[in-house]
Amino acid sequence: MSRAFVKDADAIDELPDRPISAHHNEVTREGLRRIESALTAAQEAFAAAQLVGDREGLASAGRNLRYWTARRSTAVVAPEPEDNSVVRFGHAVTILRSDGRKQTFRIVGEDEADPARGTISHVSPLARALFGKGAGETVSVAGGDAEILSIR
Repeated sequence: MSRAFVKDADAIDELPDRPISAHHNEVTREGLRRIESALTAAQEAFAAAQLVGDREGLASAGRNLRYWTARRSTAVVAPEPEDNSVVRFGHAVTILRSDGRKQTFRIVGEDEADPARGTISHVSPLARALFGKGAGETVSVAGGDAEILSIR
């Protein structure tokens, strides 16, 4: 039968995959726990949708299941930084921006980053500018400068 004669509601078989970053999937221990929790939730949602024959639920849960399975399979827990001499993955860095704002961010994996909660992705422009720099150094970010006040 031609797809032209199928209702859109009948065509929900699979949603397009969520985009997966091409960057190395470094995570903190907490980030790995979050990925594993999201994977478990996706597995449970898929099973529940399958049980009741919910095609939309299956499509949504299947999409999430594929994403979190891929992210779990590529996740590498980064070791905790051994010293605070220069910025590395996992550090909390306090900066003073040229406009006077003082901010602290922890550098984490992409799936656990949430700037509103004080975490930024290791592939973000700010994190990339900070890597390898020490306290007292200045970096250029977002059209301004920022001085590194502390690394912990």
